[in-house]
Amino acid sequence: MAATESLDTDEPEKGSKPAGRTSSTTRYVVGRVVKAFLTIYVVATAIFFLVRLLPGNPVDVYINQQIAQYGMSYQEASNAAAGLFSFDPNESKFMQYLHYLGGLVQGDLGTSLLSPGSSVTSQIGAYLPWTLFSVGIALIISFVLGIGIGMAMAYRRGGIFDHAMTLVASITHSIPNFLLAMMIIVFFGVQLEWLPIANMRGAYSPGVHPEFSLYFLSDAFYHAALPMFVYVLTSLGGWMLVMKSSTVETLGEDYVTVARARGLTDRRIQVQYVGRNAMLPLFTSFVLSLGFVVGGSILVEQVTQYQGIGFLLYEAVQRRDYPVLQGILLIVTISVVLANLVADLLYSRVDPRIRITSKEG
Repeated sequence: MAATESLDTDEPEKGSKPAGRTSSTTRYVVGRVVKAFLTIYVVATAIFFLVRLLPGNPVDVYINQQIAQYGMSYQEASNAAAGLFSFDPNESKFMQYLHYLGGLVQGDLGTSLLSPGSSVTSQIGAYLPWTLFSVGIALIISFVLGIGIGMAMAYRRGGIFDHAMTLVASITHSIPNFLLAMMIIVFFGVQLEWLPIANMRGAYSPGVHPEFSLYFLSDAFYHAALPMFVYVLTSLGGWMLVMKSSTVETLGEDYVTVARARGLTDRRIQVQYVGRNAMLPLFTSFVLSLGFVVGGSILVEQVTQYQGIGFLLYEAVQRRDYPVLQGILLIVTISVVLANLVADLLYSRVDPRIRITSKEG
């Protein structure tokens, strides 16, 4: 009787995970999180010193602007700069770095040098939502369209549709997004006057207040239409080509042949067997693309005058506003690192063939 009780006690519960697998999973997750924090720290340090390698400093840039625009003497411009800036260009880089790290530890990104009293966090909060709105929606549209068209190209490979779409995808994918934006503005906005470029500037029309209403949403989509179209057109080709390649490879797998031999319908095979497995390689790319949503709009927003985070970053570079520069680049870094971390941790959940233990090996 005692032996039976001992056996019952030692028997593991059904559905419980082995302790070794749980501990290895925990070590893997903790290791990835630690690496992510170390990466953010290293990049944040590099950002601090790299922005200070730009020629000139905020004070010099401001003085030169005052002399060029208003005809001030150097002394007058220097006196104006002294009353405006709290930045001391003669302070050692090491002390500036310590102040920078101290602010980061407290969650403080600092105050804009050229907008006294305006925190970097508030400026980023005012511009970032518009970039997330335009680039995020464009990314989802291009991803969904790319999957559908890519599968159609794979099933019709070698035909006219496949050749035509491959040519279009190769051309659009090879054109830089800012160059395409410039071409659209020049040809369709200036030459043909089909697009009211002047009215489409900004994130929303003057006099319109941000609110959750159909009128405001339609106005926001109107102003974001051009950058969104550019993002979709330049990224769609990549998703199409990758999905086509992955689908063609999946069609040659044994389980697809077995499914056809079992007499399953083509629709079920396309969705449950081909489409689901062909999308797995695109999953990581899509999650990583989410990380680049913040930083992938710098030149496009400047060209189209869409006031998102890229527009603010360009202005900060022109004016050498160090805190704003550092804050935006840090946000971009964090978004990319987190996207890599999420993709790494979730891929094993999406693809049952991948296991964390195999990665550790």
